[in-house]
Amino acid sequence: MTDLQTEDLANSFLHSLGVCFVYGCLVGLAISGGVMGLILLTSAVQATEVDSVKQMSVVRQLSALESGQLVFRQSDGNYLVSPGVSTAVEIDINGLLSRVKLSQTFTNSTLQWQEGIYVFPLPETAAIDHLWMKIGERVIEGDIQPRKQARKIYQQAKAAGKRTSLVEQQRPNMFTTSVANIAPGDDITIIIEYQQTVTVEQNDFSVRFPMVVAPRYIPGTAIQNTEEISHFNGAGWAVNTDQVPDASHITPAVVISKDEIHNPINIQVTLAAGFTLDNVVSRYHQIEQVTLENGTRKITLIDVVPANRDFELVWQAKAQQAPQAALFKQDKAGQQYAMVMLTPPKQLNVESIARELIFVIDTSGSMDGTSIKQAKSALQYGLGQLRSQDSFNIIQFSDDVDSLFRQAKLATQGNVDIAYDYVNWLRAGGGTEMAPALKLALSSETAPAEKRLRQVVFLTDGSVGNEDELFTLIKQHLGNSRLFTVGIGSAPNSHFMLRAARYGRGSHSYIGNQADVKQKMTALFNKMSHPVLMDIKLNIADSIVVEQWPQVIPDLYMGEPLMLTLKADVLPDEISIGGLFGVDPWQQTVTLKGGGHSEAVSVLWARRKIEGLMDRYRLTDQDNQVKSDIVEVALAHHLVSKFTSLVAVDKTPVRRSSEQLYVQKIASNMPAGWTMGQLPQTATAASLQILIGFISLFSALLLRRRKVCR
Repeated sequence: MTDLQTEDLANSFLHSLGVCFVYGCLVGLAISGGVMGLILLTSAVQATEVDSVKQMSVVRQLSALESGQLVFRQSDGNYLVSPGVSTAVEIDINGLLSRVKLSQTFTNSTLQWQEGIYVFPLPETAAIDHLWMKIGERVIEGDIQPRKQARKIYQQAKAAGKRTSLVEQQRPNMFTTSVANIAPGDDITIIIEYQQTVTVEQNDFSVRFPMVVAPRYIPGTAIQNTEEISHFNGAGWAVNTDQVPDASHITPAVVISKDEIHNPINIQVTLAAGFTLDNVVSRYHQIEQVTLENGTRKITLIDVVPANRDFELVWQAKAQQAPQAALFKQDKAGQQYAMVMLTPPKQLNVESIARELIFVIDTSGSMDGTSIKQAKSALQYGLGQLRSQDSFNIIQFSDDVDSLFRQAKLATQGNVDIAYDYVNWLRAGGGTEMAPALKLALSSETAPAEKRLRQVVFLTDGSVGNEDELFTLIKQHLGNSRLFTVGIGSAPNSHFMLRAARYGRGSHSYIGNQADVKQKMTALFNKMSHPVLMDIKLNIADSIVVEQWPQVIPDLYMGEPLMLTLKADVLPDEISIGGLFGVDPWQQTVTLKGGGHSEAVSVLWARRKIEGLMDRYRLTDQDNQVKSDIVEVALAHHLVSKFTSLVAVDKTPVRRSSEQLYVQKIASNMPAGWTMGQLPQTATAASLQILIGFISLFSALLLRRRKVCR
């Protein structure tokens, strides 16, 4: 090849390179523009739904807003402010049982008929069994129906102009209330009741009431609606994906309200602990207390608060007065039910075996603000608990995964100092790609010659939508590891925390503010350093048939009680419970005579059974027989589940068919302490699209050039 040919080829190559760059940019921008156009078109459609609706809440300029609020832009350039829901909560605690009444008032301050849709959280163990719709002085009770049938009843009543309400489960800790045909200037109150047990750990008794659904990261590729949800589109900001097929149902719009209270909530608690109280505190809200003559406490929030962080009430018994066992019973429909709580004896000896300790920290955008500070403090505390014979590693994740070391290293002073520096530089940002981090943490066992206890501490807010996929991953890759979840922030995903720890044969805890770090991490490491009560079994005479839930009793760590629910035609007079503390056998006999009576026991038994069947449903590729079993139990005990819903219908039509019905999608608050600038998303960045276009065209030109040169 001559010099002239070489020069021509070089010039041609540079020219092609420039053309390739320009085409790449244009293609990338065209793709981005198409996606943006689709988003704007969708926004325009949504705006049309509420066009000229909020006559009493229209603002002409965004600067007129006194606080951050969700608004819908209208065709005339004005903005409609998102409505809110007022909530009142009454918690009645009697010993280890808690009955909660939740009243949600939907107010229509417009001149048009409205349908309100509100996504809200409840405790992951809540057993919802009653629904009432209150219109003025009239109260209409809801019925339990299979989910599709309940939705059909609701849609027919809505189309007929009848007042109607529907409560559906999206996750065990996330629900949706829909209320149709709210008259202009009117309000409708939806009353929901549920049962739950008090949480017991060491000498602490507590109840937790979640107030807000935090924005969830939605991984996966966008898909069309599945058959299960094809008849009704969700009201969320996310599209359904192959990993989260119901994403549009679990992503309510969000407001950031600083100066005024959006979705106000008030809480009243009646606490009859059953023993002399030593201390009663609310971890994250100011309360006032009144002690009645019988020792019962009346507890209220000092003021109405925005629904933006979990409420947690904790109480302790005076020394030596905390119950070590409890029994509640109920007879219903010819069956006998029992709930047994038993606290195993404390083990004072400490595990001396060397540990391989893997810390996993969530550094995604949802952790920005106070959450990342709490997580880093907790991780630094954990580093301080390492012993010289331990090995450790740190894994951080957001859009991608990174680890401090390629494999766990011994906790020498030098390695620990490197770890402290690594943690100090951690910053929050990006998506929440949790699966690769979990897989790396559970699959990177170093398998040293000597036996090591492998423990994984997972620090996250759990703000993801693909929980079931993650549970399956944990089951597949757990091996000999134990997974401990630490929920971070003001509104962690308790469903993920509890079930991930359960599948991981570990324990879970929560850190809600900086002041919690030392206490909660100390308690966690106490659990991790003491023997675990394993292989727990219920021993009953062969002649007696008892259905127990959970069927497989999870391992218990120091301070955790054993909680069982039982059902039989005739319960035995006593049961025997046995297990292993390390290699040491443990056994205790528990009498089923006497005990307290409670109408809640059968409901709690059914809730535990549904929970167990749902685990089976996830792990058996959604077997239809298991689904049928869940529906049967839920209908028999009047419970909301993944496949059953509560629906209430007023028989008298109030809206004429000629009058249009508009939709109000109630926005949630941003969780307290969050500072993320945008919602989690899975869209491909424009810069990446440009790069992909550039590489594709460049490759094509190179192939063409090779053919010319030949």
